Amino acid sequence: MKTKLIAALAIAGTATIAFAKENPMVGGAPMLDTKTIAENASAAPNLTTLVAAVTEAGLAETLMGPGPYTVFAPTNDAFGMISKASIEKLMMPENKQQLQQILTCHVVATEAFSTDIAGMISDDGGMHVVPTVGGCNLEAYMEGGELKLKDENGRIATVTTADVDQSNGVVHVIDRVLLPSGQAG
Repeated sequence: MKTKLIAALAIAGTATIAFAKENPMVGGAPMLDTKTIAENASAAPNLTTLVAAVTEAGLAETLMGPGPYTVFAPTNDAFGMISKASIEKLMMPENKQQLQQILTCHVVATEAFSTDIAGMISDDGGMHVVPTVGGCNLEAYMEGGELKLKDENGRIATVTTADVDQSNGVVHVIDRVLLPSGQAG
């Protein structure tokens, strides 16, 4: 009996190790699946502009909530593709609603890992429409083995780090800020 129990524990321990998956680092910072999207983003040095914008827009508390959410998180370099004057203008209190819409166009009200998204793309014949919390419709597709998102203005973002598991959802880091229809950046 004791031998069977030890063998069962050894097999269970092996199975756990086989399925354990480490979260990717973001900007060199460890991302912990026990922390919320807002907490982990705050630790990533390449997401400081996003964190500042989320804070200014009053969305940090939402991204600390239960979710689940999928967030397509633009890096500092992605925000750098937008003029400094435009960013400063968006961060003004009188433009809070516009900033909220832009940021929520990066959020989906469900948890979708890259395999889920790839499956939806495949099921839909090569392109899947992703409705966001901000009312935008992003087009997800695969190109050259990379997950891409196109906004309503034709701007294309590539997922550079996928499947960053969080306690309240998942983050996919992207290389471009996506904008609602009619907004240029």
